[in-house]
Amino acid sequence: MRSTLIFLTALGILPAVAQQRPFERNLREHEQTLAPFVASPQVVVDKMLAAAGLKPGETMYDLGCGDGRVLITAAQKFKAKAVGVELSAALVAATNQTVKRLNLQDQVKVIHGHLLEANLAPADVVTLYLDTATNEQLKPNLESQLKHGARVVSHDYEIRGWKPVKVEKIEVYKRPHTIYVYVMPPKF
Repeated sequence: MRSTLIFLTALGILPAVAQQRPFERNLREHEQTLAPFVASPQVVVDKMLAAAGLKPGETMYDLGCGDGRVLITAAQKFKAKAVGVELSAALVAATNQTVKRLNLQDQVKVIHGHLLEANLAPADVVTLYLDTATNEQLKPNLESQLKHGARVVSHDYEIRGWKPVKVEKIEVYKRPHTIYVYVMPPKF
């Protein structure tokens, strides 16, 4: 299988997103992290962005963007602008290298910072792969900063107290994944 992937990559047949290699988990600064870095499988990333209804020209934020695969997919496949917030300087540097190599600097921006301190107001879509407790900490920021109609997509972990407009289940490598899609209501 690996030799087939190498051959397809060399021929330029394999999309750039599929060429990304996962990073080691020890790249996060653990004392400040709210969730460990666990990369979402590419098929789940595709499903999350499609479920969110991400459109060309919209702005998507990925909180805890890790290796940037969600950002790159949003830019390449959905023609969206993508902003990632990542605590690990090593992951930010590696993602920025990938973004530059793919010539996506005009579409993708990676911010080295804490996801609870990010300004989310420009986002049309926010993607999350955090745990339920971290989603709970983030919830007030989402509620106060996101505009009416913005979508929040969470991989595997619900946002307590919010009712999803869509729940999709997908199995990848014999492991179930759940995608929760929420739409921000009007502000009162």
